[in-house]
Amino acid sequence: MITLLADLNVAPEKIQHIHLMGICGTGMAALAGMLQHSGYVVTGSDSHVYPPMSLFLGELHIPVQNGYRAENLQPVPDLVIVGNVITRKNPEAAALADLKIPYLSFPQALSHFFIASRTSLVIAGTHGKTTTSSLLATALYTAGLDPTFMIGGIVREFGTNFRLGAGKYFVAEGDEYDTAFFDKESKFLHYRPKVAVITSIEFDHADIFADLDAIKRSFRKFVALLPHDGLLIANLDDQNVAEIAAEAPCTVEGYGLNPDHTWSVENLRIEGGLSRFTVLKDGKPWSPMAVRLAGRYNCLNSLAVCAVMHHLGVDPVEIDKGLSSFAGVKRRQEVRGIENGITVIDDFAHHPTAVRETLQGLKEAYGDHRLIAVFEPRTNSSRRSIFQRDYVSAFDAAAMVVLREPLPIEGMSAEELFSSARLAEDLVKERGLQAESYPSTDAILARLQSILREGDVVAILSNGGFDNIHTRLIEQLRIIS
Repeated sequence: MITLLADLNVAPEKIQHIHLMGICGTGMAALAGMLQHSGYVVTGSDSHVYPPMSLFLGELHIPVQNGYRAENLQPVPDLVIVGNVITRKNPEAAALADLKIPYLSFPQALSHFFIASRTSLVIAGTHGKTTTSSLLATALYTAGLDPTFMIGGIVREFGTNFRLGAGKYFVAEGDEYDTAFFDKESKFLHYRPKVAVITSIEFDHADIFADLDAIKRSFRKFVALLPHDGLLIANLDDQNVAEIAAEAPCTVEGYGLNPDHTWSVENLRIEGGLSRFTVLKDGKPWSPMAVRLAGRYNCLNSLAVCAVMHHLGVDPVEIDKGLSSFAGVKRRQEVRGIENGITVIDDFAHHPTAVRETLQGLKEAYGDHRLIAVFEPRTNSSRRSIFQRDYVSAFDAAAMVVLREPLPIEGMSAEELFSSARLAEDLVKERGLQAESYPSTDAILARLQSILREGDVVAILSNGGFDNIHTRLIEQLRIIS
C-alpha cells in the first residue's frame, strides 16, 4: 500500500507537462483534451486503451501508454492527475509517491484549471444530471453566452462531452461518486458552486455509500458550499431534496409539479416529436416551452434549466429556442436505428426510478407501439439485492421485459445478489407482464429475433456496452428485412 504526501496534493506554480493516470475514462479523456487546448503538454496511461477513447486521444495526438508502470513517469511531469480508477496498489501510483511529484485528483484539476476563473453552475442529483447539464449548456450556447462545460455524456449539439468557451459560465455535472483513492469525498465538493440544481436524491452507489443517510450527508456538504449570494434550484417534489434544501445558506427556488413551488409546469403534451408544456412562475403562466425529449422527468429537467437561465437574465424566448433545438445526449433515449419498422433505442437508465421514468416517457412518445424493455443490471448497486423489490414496479410501461442475468460480484453470496430470474417471476405474478430472463446476450438476441414485429420499439437499458447488443440487433433486423 502506498501513501501520497498530502503537501504535494497541489498544483505547482509552473506547469508545462501534465500526465493523467487513467486517461481513457470519459471525464479524464475530456480533461486531457481541455488541458491540451489550453497549451499544456499532455501524456497519459491506462490499462484499457481501446476505442472510442483511444481514437479520441489519438486524434488529439496525446501519447498514451498501455498499462501502468513507473517508466510512464519519465521524463518526470510537472503534475500528475490521478483518475478515480487508480488504486493504492497501482505501480504507477507507487512511483508517483517515490518521485514526490505534485498531484491532483480529476475534480481538483477541473476546478483549478477551468472552474476557478468562471461562474460555476453545478447540476447534481441521483437522476437527470447529464441531460439537465446538456440542456443548460446548449441553451447557454444558443443564447450567445459561450459556456465552458464538462458533462458525463456526448452532447449532440457539440459532438463532445466538453467545451472551452470564452464566456464566464462553467456548466459542471456534479457527480456524488467519490473522488480518488486518497480522497473518498464526493467529486462535486470540488466544483465551487455559485448556482446549483439538485434534481433528486435517492440511494445509489452501494459500493461507496452505506445507506441513504450517507448520501444525504454528502449533499449537505455540497449545499453548504453555496455562497450567501448564490442560488439553489431544488426539486421540492422530492422530499429528500426538500430536506437538504432547507439547510441552504442562500436563496432557494423550488421546482416541480406542485404549483406552490417557485417554478412548476402544466399542460404537458407531446406534439410533433416535441414535449410541450407551460412554465408557471409563482403559480402564474410565465412562458410556453418545448423540448425534443419524451417524459415528464425531462420536462422537469427543462424546467430547472429555465430557472437557472432566468436567474442569469436570459429572455424566455431565448430559453425556449435553446431547449427546442436541443438534439439530445448519446445514450439518453438515443434512437440507434430503425430496421424493418422496428425502432431500437439505447438508454443509460439502470436505477429503478430511472428505468420507470424512461419507459413511461417512451410509452408516451410512441403511443400504441409495443414497447419491449431489454435490461442489463450492470452497476454495483443494480447487481445487489438491495433493489430487487424496487425493480418490480419499474417496468409497468413495457409490454414485455427481457432481462439479462448480471455478472456476480466477487465475494458476495447468492442472497446478497440481484436475480433477473426472480424479477421475471415477480413481474409475471405481481404485475401481469410478459417477462423472461436469459443468461447471455446471445440468448437475448435469439429471443428478440423470434418475437419482434413491425412497429415494435425496443428500449435497451444499461449503463455499459451490453456486449454491443444495439449494433448486433440492428444488423440482425437488417438481415431479416
